[in-house]
Amino acid sequence: MLTLTENAQTVISGIVSGAEAPQTGGIRISQDVEGAGLAVAVANQPEADDQVVESAGAKVFLDPQAAVALDDKVLDASAQPDGRVDFAIGQQG
Repeated sequence: MLTLTENAQTVISGIVSGAEAPQTGGIRISQDVEGAGLAVAVANQPEADDQVVESAGAKVFLDPQAAVALDDKVLDASAQPDGRVDFAIGQQG
């Protein structure tokens, strides 16, 4: 299952809070429409078939394809001074 670094937990919590999402909210990672990459968006709640990863209050919702692709990965994130957020995916262990 996908794990989150402390940085990712902090950044994701900030994104969701800044978007004024409800307590059930998180970020949703899904396969993009072309199937070539992943898309990230703020979601108020998971979709019915999403896998939910929660760590230190940060919630990530993974659509079924993203859940398979990220099963053995670690998500890291950093916020830039200009407001941009960079996500990085690494291998667990």
